[in-house]
Amino acid sequence: MLVSCPVCEKERKPTKGFLSALSAPARRALEHEGILSADQLSAYTEKDILKLHGVGPASMPTLKKKLSEKELKFKEP
Repeated sequence: MLVSCPVCEKERKPTKGFLSALSAPARRALEHEGILSADQLSAYTEKDILKLHGVGPASMPTLKKKLSEKELKFKEP
């Protein structure tokens, strides 16, 4: 895994969209999977997302909130 410096990571952080609300590890994990929008995120179950390295239980409330703002939710298992 490529690790960047904190300054570079701050410059890379999106200023809008659901990825902007996440920690760098969680954001990188989703980006690595090609999940760049709430619509794409809604195609996954919570369990699928929690399996990603960098996404933990602390990220789930933020992800659920961002989905809810778009009237979306995680895919049912």
